[in-house]
Amino acid sequence: MNILIADDEKDMLKILEAYFKKEGYNVFLAEDGEQAIEIFYSEKIDLAILDWMMPFNSGINVCKELKKNGETKVLMLTAKSEDEDELQALKLGADDYVRKPFHPGILITRAKKLLKEEHHIVIGNLKVDFKGKIAFKNEENLNLTKKEIDLLNCFVRNRGNILSREDLLVNVWGIDYDGDDRTVDTHIRRLREKIGEDLIQTHRGLGYSLIKEK
Repeated sequence: MNILIADDEKDMLKILEAYFKKEGYNVFLAEDGEQAIEIFYSEKIDLAILDWMMPFNSGINVCKELKKNGETKVLMLTAKSEDEDELQALKLGADDYVRKPFHPGILITRAKKLLKEEHHIVIGNLKVDFKGKIAFKNEENLNLTKKEIDLLNCFVRNRGNILSREDLLVNVWGIDYDGDDRTVDTHIRRLREKIGEDLIQTHRGLGYSLIKEK
């Protein structure tokens, strides 16, 4: 797998490059945001590790560009300590967030977790291929819409957690969505009709979650 590491601290780049290469990953390095975007468009990047503050283009802007044009996982690095900054990063599409200073081993563990996210799931008689964006129940194609696939994928990635309407809107519709949040309820109702009523649980006043059992 290919990993892009973007940070304007050269010593940090060298350290992380050595650790990730030791784990068997192909590593591409960028010292600023513009270089990171160039590498993204010239190579197939599976995971981008982006420093928040970089010259020419910030890590947040790079994250938005990557998420707008691909399915690359993004892990943000930052010296910022405010919870609001972490929330902003996640709302703008980052898949995870690590605060500096950190131990390289912890970063590698978090990176591996992102790279191992499921592309296929089987829940009872439901089979979903997220890469192919197709789902079957009892071998019958359910003809899920892209939004329904994305919604189901969000539940799978957050298995065990209760997701509010706001969580789902940010992760599936995007932070710029300005429509009615009741669209979440409508899409979940339609998704349940196709995959089974019992697979998505309602938590009154809190939100929704996917059943824990596979």
